[in-house]
Amino acid sequence: MAIKATIFKANLQIADMERHYYQDHVLTLARHPSETDERMMVRLLAFALHAHEYLEFGQGMTNDDEADLWKKDLTGSIELWIDVGIPDEKLIRKACGRSNQVVVYCYGGRVADMWFAKDSAQFTRQKNLTIINLPSVSSQALAKLSQRNMNLQCTIQDGQVWLSDGAISVQVERVTLKAAEVKV
Repeated sequence: MAIKATIFKANLQIADMERHYYQDHVLTLARHPSETDERMMVRLLAFALHAHEYLEFGQGMTNDDEADLWKKDLTGSIELWIDVGIPDEKLIRKACGRSNQVVVYCYGGRVADMWFAKDSAQFTRQKNLTIINLPSVSSQALAKLSQRNMNLQCTIQDGQVWLSDGAISVQVERVTLKAAEVKV
């Protein structure tokens, strides 16, 4: 018998002063049995950083044809494709061909650094690709916020990101390894 996904609920209040986006979201996250709390919370962070009424979670962990998060327009065209972790370079190339903009949030310290160094020449060719590295300190601190029922506040201002559950507050560092040349 297959192990089923664990369901997490999150009430997420976003105050993004950079995009002037202020919204509350009630989210249901299905954590795949092989997914860690760290990865799930990075997915939640990616949602907060790109929040939009059409942004939704995909089946990226189990289906190569879907993103971890994506935003589609009313015609079904993919405007934004977001992957979390260290996806295969071929999958990123495919996503860049299918979407206007692709963002990868990698984490894992040295492993993420080696992954980027190995494929950086290929990544450079993708004009609509952005790769952001989250240092291990940040991603592991995010994992500590994980609970089955979460009430979180995310504040984004002056390039800084804070995520808090009321008791614990985490400042998330972001290092841009590659910025997209084309922004749609």
